[in-house]
Amino acid sequence: MEREINLQEISDGKLYGINDMVKAGCNDCAGCFLCCREMGKSVILDPYDIFLLEMGCGYSFEELLADKLELNVVDYIIQPNLKMQGDGEKCGFLNEEGRCGIHPYRPGFCRMFPLGRIYEDGSFSYFLQVHECPHPGKTKVKLKKWLGIPEISRYEKYIGDWHFFLKDMQKIIRDTENDEITRNLNMYLLNQFYVRAYVTGESEGTAGFYGQFYERLREAKERAAFYR
Repeated sequence: MEREINLQEISDGKLYGINDMVKAGCNDCAGCFLCCREMGKSVILDPYDIFLLEMGCGYSFEELLADKLELNVVDYIIQPNLKMQGDGEKCGFLNEEGRCGIHPYRPGFCRMFPLGRIYEDGSFSYFLQVHECPHPGKTKVKLKKWLGIPEISRYEKYIGDWHFFLKDMQKIIRDTENDEITRNLNMYLLNQFYVRAYVTGESEGTAGFYGQFYERLREAKERAAFYR
């Protein structure tokens, strides 16, 4: 999701890499779940998030959409997000004890919080959002450990490639005045990267995702060339 931000107002003024120490440790949240409620449609899921959810929950994308996820247009592109539910507007994966029911395979947005990403010059860095988490006395933790993602270098390359691919697709849709092209491209992207099941399971592991993703990305770039 594109946001116009003043980094000095919302952060500690620093940019971080995965080997840096960042003051984000919160004692395992100590029973707090404020960041798991009233998030609106902001917890947007990328294809890797869906891969992990399908593998961890044992549900298809369509089954997840029936209850835990929803679709919305984000910067011209249809994308899934976590669905807030009930009077407290809580994440549907939150259990009765107020703990994350999918913590081992939670989305990247949740893994980063309270950090965000800033993209520039074909890459990105992390920044600490100092007003997002109210937990007092945060401790320093290595960012790589905080994220807890296997093959972090491959993951970060994927995140950058996905972000800038979406930027290209957004430009195509923004520049066209043809509603049919907008609809067809959006439905193609949704099916190509989300609806069409990824091969999951212990034999493939999370590493198996990247080969599948990049083959789909190659196909999508060839398809998108017709709309330029």
